[in-house]
Amino acid sequence: MRSITKIELQYAHRFLNFKGEAQYLHGHTGVLTIEVEDTIEPGVNMVFPCNEIQKTAWDVLKNFDHALILREDDPLLPAILDVYEKQGIRSGAPTNKMKGEAFKTELATAYPECRLVVTKETMTVEGMIKIVYELLKDKLNIVKLTFTSGVNAASEEYPSTKSIDRCPLCGIALNENGVCPKCGYRK
Repeated sequence: MRSITKIELQYAHRFLNFKGEAQYLHGHTGVLTIEVEDTIEPGVNMVFPCNEIQKTAWDVLKNFDHALILREDDPLLPAILDVYEKQGIRSGAPTNKMKGEAFKTELATAYPECRLVVTKETMTVEGMIKIVYELLKDKLNIVKLTFTSGVNAASEEYPSTKSIDRCPLCGIALNENGVCPKCGYRK
């Protein structure tokens, strides 16, 4: 069975070298749908609590919310960083409280201090799915991701690869020591 949750992201990007309106810097509201599959945990009668899926995903994905997403070879990138430097916000500002942990994968690098994600490929809905899967595949048993942004949408299905050891009291994943980080249950 599957547990399904949605996360909304506000971001700006552009399609470098694209011939059309998307070549200009513009913003979107994107909706990411995450489907996690496993057996139903008898104690809580659910696969995985959706609020816990959201919390696990948000720890990483908040770097995309209210962020600028540019391709690594975009000539706007050095200009943006120069402006941020001149304004004194390149290394963060006291009001920047939405920071997630910095990350670097083959497809993307997050610079949370300046609300910037730099990607290897143009940030499309398909590209977002590839990045999200890479970031979350070891944290959740994802079997399907869907990302919609404006009139654009993409979806990808993945094989169910593992069963996650979960707490019988609250349904969330046990840590490496067999302890529930939420309620303290020990296996």
